[in-house]
Amino acid sequence: MDERIITDDKLKEDSFEASIRPDTLEEYVGQSELKENLAIFIEAAKKRGEALDHVLLYGPPGLGKTTLAYIIANELGSNIRVASGPAIEKTGDLAAILSTIEEGDVLFIDEIHRIPRFVEETLYSAMEDYVLDIIVGNDASSRSIRIDLPKFTLVGATTRAGDLTAPMRDRFGIVSKLNYYTEEELTKIVKRTASVLNSSIDEDAALEIARRSRGTPRIANRLVKRVRDYAEVKGNGVITLPITRLALGKLKVDDIGLDETDYNLLKSIIDKFNGGPVGVEAIASSIGEEVTTIEDVYEPYLLQIGFLKRTNRGRVVTEKAYEHLGIPLLK
Repeated sequence: MDERIITDDKLKEDSFEASIRPDTLEEYVGQSELKENLAIFIEAAKKRGEALDHVLLYGPPGLGKTTLAYIIANELGSNIRVASGPAIEKTGDLAAILSTIEEGDVLFIDEIHRIPRFVEETLYSAMEDYVLDIIVGNDASSRSIRIDLPKFTLVGATTRAGDLTAPMRDRFGIVSKLNYYTEEELTKIVKRTASVLNSSIDEDAALEIARRSRGTPRIANRLVKRVRDYAEVKGNGVITLPITRLALGKLKVDDIGLDETDYNLLKSIIDKFNGGPVGVEAIASSIGEEVTTIEDVYEPYLLQIGFLKRTNRGRVVTEKAYEHLGIPLLK
């Protein structure tokens, strides 16, 4: 299966994202209200000489949760330790991570909703009381050991806040949702990324890429890289509007950011299920995708732009989507 150019998922080869990552809240584009609140919370914690309250960042993939975690550490003047929920499979994994924490550090756990429940319970005391309770030994010889931890800030990121247990959510003092970006904000990001890549870009081209980026910085950055390739091979190296339209047309990214996979999903619901309602499991089977991929990557934007509706009976393609696809709506 070909790589999906506009996927919201992180790809291993996207190491360049680290090089374009802003270092401060002032440099970070978008999420204005969230940034303003974080700036106040961070400054207050520094004035009191205390660790910042634990922070939960949630929202669709690609909106900058990881970047914000690094910025929080930079603004606090602290080191950051990075972990992933799926990689923490047992209590020992968590203990190994927490044993490296130093006073004032930021621990960033991506996909925190995927930590197993029995490991999550061990994390409660670490977050609340800065202690780690672990059991050593087997059966009758087992005993509990309590290890004191330095004061630290946990930053958790998730695309599925609803999958977090109530006890876990309650232990975060700061809970913030990231929203999709405006075209103006994405245009700034596109121009900044082009600059980092040492590429010249016209204003109209930057706006065109922004319009097709599904409100998502990660997608915008990826499109800039691909359009730059076309500019260097088919043009004189400058990213112009004609080159941008040529490149995005070849990549099958339409004028509102939908790609071939989005079209397949919508047309599958229309052709196979009469436009819905239909369950997400049936949709996944019909297009050969995982349910979680549909819910986390495809659906959020289609719901945001009003092409899909969620009902008690399942997903329904809207009249707006029929119009965009050029398919007559049978009434």
